[in-house]
Amino acid sequence: MIASFDWQSRVFMTLQLHDTLQGKKVPFVPLKEGEVTMYLCGPTVYNYAHIGNARPAVVFDLLARLLRRSYKLTFARNITDVDDKINAASVETGKPIDEITARFITAYNDDMAALGVRPPDIEPRATQHVGEMVAMIKTLIDKGFAYEAEGHVLFDVSSDESYGTLSKRDLREMIAGSRVEVAPYKKAAHDFVLWKPSTPELPGWDSPWGRGRPGWHIECSAMAEKHLGTTIDIHAGGRDLVFPHHENEMAQSSCAHDGAPFARYWLHNGFLSMDQTKMSKSLGNVLLVHELIKTIPGEVIRLALLSAHYKQPLDWSDETLESARRMLDRLYGAVQGVEVSEADRAAADVPGDLIAALEDDLNSPRAMAAFFALAKELNKATDDRKRITLAAQMYASGDLLGLLANDPEEWFAGHATGDLASDDIEALIEKRNAAKAERDFETADIIRDQLMAAGITIQDGREGTTWRRGQG
Repeated sequence: MIASFDWQSRVFMTLQLHDTLQGKKVPFVPLKEGEVTMYLCGPTVYNYAHIGNARPAVVFDLLARLLRRSYKLTFARNITDVDDKINAASVETGKPIDEITARFITAYNDDMAALGVRPPDIEPRATQHVGEMVAMIKTLIDKGFAYEAEGHVLFDVSSDESYGTLSKRDLREMIAGSRVEVAPYKKAAHDFVLWKPSTPELPGWDSPWGRGRPGWHIECSAMAEKHLGTTIDIHAGGRDLVFPHHENEMAQSSCAHDGAPFARYWLHNGFLSMDQTKMSKSLGNVLLVHELIKTIPGEVIRLALLSAHYKQPLDWSDETLESARRMLDRLYGAVQGVEVSEADRAAADVPGDLIAALEDDLNSPRAMAAFFALAKELNKATDDRKRITLAAQMYASGDLLGLLANDPEEWFAGHATGDLASDDIEALIEKRNAAKAERDFETADIIRDQLMAAGITIQDGREGTTWRRGQG
């Protein structure tokens, strides 16, 4: 269901976005005044999502939250539930394909929800749109952009003069440098599959070219057109999708619609690495969100994913997570003990400098700096009314960023889910003492609150700081 939009609450926006096609940051102007369409490539549901898959979900969830302040947004994030990887998982596990896809669709949505990712307005599944895919393929054949060969239908890349413009690749150079063995049914190595035949044990649908299944690229083009129209405002995804997936989507969609642009803005988030090494299943360094959230709060993971600008690479490590946890402790520590009514929350808005940071190509690090400036102001405030007003602004900012969703007391109590080891307690006390020595009383108080929430009583004295388990 598409979310309702209150036109009276519309906030003026001057949004700048880095468009991959133009290769620069440009002002965002939607095709239709007051309305925005956005499409994000979603998961292929044959396994749990890894942390790299979560980055675009979190990043573009933030963009969706920002856009909804000013526009009526229709946001689609697809599900690829027909794919050779799914077929392979079915063979390997002996489980039916629909059982595998149903399981991992639920797991993906639950895992993303744990990271504060709100559901899209539309979640189209490939298997529910095969008719639209067949229709688009027929159009491409009729217009001379695709051809049938041995039960396959392929897009003729040479027929599209603009092919390669999104990924900044020259087709002639790609052909000259190709080392790929050309399938016998292809005219050229870079022609890509729109439809392929299915053997009896594989999923398949009837078509003019025989029983078969769609290629990956045609799925998104057909689903985007069905739900968002011929030309959409924003197409988003990971940088790894620029070529060939998004290049192929752009080619087939534009050619099917007589040159009409498929997307007006193309947005891509940067790669995620593990200790400076690109995350790869072959290297065995893939972290599954499903496992991470068992021991790490989803907000910590979300903040870690937003800690770098979305276009930049992000190195994932224990230090990345620990830094995010400390940052959240500071934020929750600022609002802890401040009673904010629903009326105060409803009246509060996000500070202008935080909004300005996000409107500048979704600059989340600068937005977080503005968030912490607000927390610092709250920590220094002594007037009760001002503290309530500032705390309400913090909650409004958190709602936009997908943070501060927990009660502060519950947040700190959550650190006590397992007893802190003595070494950890001593390390925290050492950090607190160092903070006090530097007159950083804000950090010292946060550490004290963290220890108290974990059931640790500390006592400062001439001989230093002592501690014991239990309070009172």
